Formats: sequence, C-alpha cells, structure tokens
Amino acid sequence: MSKQQVVFLLILNMLSTVAGAQVNIWEGTSVRKRVELTPYISEDQQPSGNLSVIVCPGGSYFWHDSENEGHAVGRWLQTNGINAFVLNYRTAQFPAFLTHYRLLFRGNRYPDPQDDLRQAIRYIKAHAETYRVDSSKIGVMGFSAGGHLAMSAAELFDPADCPAFVVAVYPVVTMTGPYVHKRSRRGLLGDSKSGNEALRDLLSLERHVTPDCPPVFLVNCMDDPVVDYRNSVLLDSALTAQHIDHRYVLFTTGGHGFGASEEKGTAESRQWKTLFLEWTEEKLK
Repeated sequence: MSKQQVVFLLILNMLSTVAGAQVNIWEGTSVRKRVELTPYISEDQQPSGNLSVIVCPGGSYFWHDSENEGHAVGRWLQTNGINAFVLNYRTAQFPAFLTHYRLLFRGNRYPDPQDDLRQAIRYIKAHAETYRVDSSKIGVMGFSAGGHLAMSAAELFDPADCPAFVVAVYPVVTMTGPYVHKRSRRGLLGDSKSGNEALRDLLSLERHVTPDCPPVFLVNCMDDPVVDYRNSVLLDSALTAQHIDHRYVLFTTGGHGFGASEEKGTAESRQWKTLFLEWTEEKLK
C-alpha cells in the first residue's frame, strides 16, 4: 500500500466514524450524475473476512428516508463490526410525485436506481484495498422500495455484479396484481411506462428468482399499512421453490418504516436487527 493510500485511509476512517466521507460513484465516468455513497467503515473488522453492506433507503422510488433507513443503519452496522455504505441512488424526486412531468421529460426512472447500485458495487470492489473490504463479501440491504432495489440486484445483475447476499426489510416485491405498491411502481417506471406490461413483469421480482440467487434475509410485518405484507410472502415462496438459502421472518406487529430506529415499530419488530446479526454469524462469517 502506498503512502498516499495510507494517508487517505487514515482520513477515511476518521471521517466515516463520525459522519461518513461521501464519494461520487460516477466521478470519472461518462455518466454526468452525482450519486453519493457514504462509507461507515468498522474499526473492528477482520481484514481477511469482513462483511460489507450497501444500504438502500426506502421512499417509494420518489425520495429517501435517508436517516432512519440510511445513515442510522450505517452507524448501527458499523458498531457491530460490519462495513456499511449508504447509497443515495437516483429517485424520481418530489416534483415527479406532485406532477406528471415525466410524460414529457424522462426524469429519473428505471433503470437509474439499478444502474446506481451496480456502479456502487463496482466502485467498492475497485476500492476494496483502500476501504479494507473483502470484495467477495459485499451484500445489499434495502428497506421498502430499497428492498426491491436490493433484490433486483440479485436477480437482474450479471454474476460479476451480483451481491454476495441480500437483506430485504419490508420490501416492495411485485409490480403486478392486487398486492402492488402503486406509488413505488409509478416512482420506478415513470408516468409513461407505468402501464408497460413487459416492464411490470420484469420488475415483479417474485417471477425472476434463479437457482443461483445469493442468500436472502427477508423480514416484514403482517400489520404493514404501506406495503402489503404478502409482497414478502410471494418472494418467500419464490425463493423456496428455487431452493434458495434464505430466512423469512414475519412479525405480527411493527408496521412499516421502522428501519434501525429504537423507537419506531414495536419491540417485536425491532428484533430484526438481532436476528440479522445472528444470521450473518451463522451463514456469512
């Protein structure tokens, strides 16, 4: 490791422990967008066997719950010996929620979030030595629409870009049928594409689980008032049919949007963090 890399690493560790050192994953590429990745590097990691997780906050593909489902998750993972990278992937944003301007202008829509996640995986692998991460143990954790994004990486990406594991917390799964979360579908597909049957089918993740899908930790609550809990039931059934190594935790109470909070949700649903850490010890480390 060069002297410059050592200096950069020292600065990176200091900044990521406090507030994260944001980087633009598209810098130096032909994509003229700024998509920020904030690292939270664990001080307790094992250099040859550490886990890393890209965190994808939810927000219906229109916005992000950046704190509760993003940076709070990053800090929690960091304190538990897991490297975290919070991804501010592209969303449709609030003007697209209020208006239908994307009927005339493209705006942000599929495949922009998927492209951002793919690039984030590539960026971290390319900088694995700098961040001191194991490039073979980079997973993705997503919440709500971010859970859809995380799972889409496991199903739609080429093997070289596929995450090592997926954590989907109260995820959006289907883009068709009675359990679809219509706001997320509109946010991802755009106003001009929301009725495209082929695209709806492609992004209905319960339909595209393959035998080489990585391990999955899936959790949600039966009383979820936002994303019908049967989204996760559909995904669990599809994973089971393909004999994919996964764990599905269905809580009775907890609702939606609790993320890494110690106040939101219920005492029951907040158990997901402990169960996830146990799963990593059993399946991944």
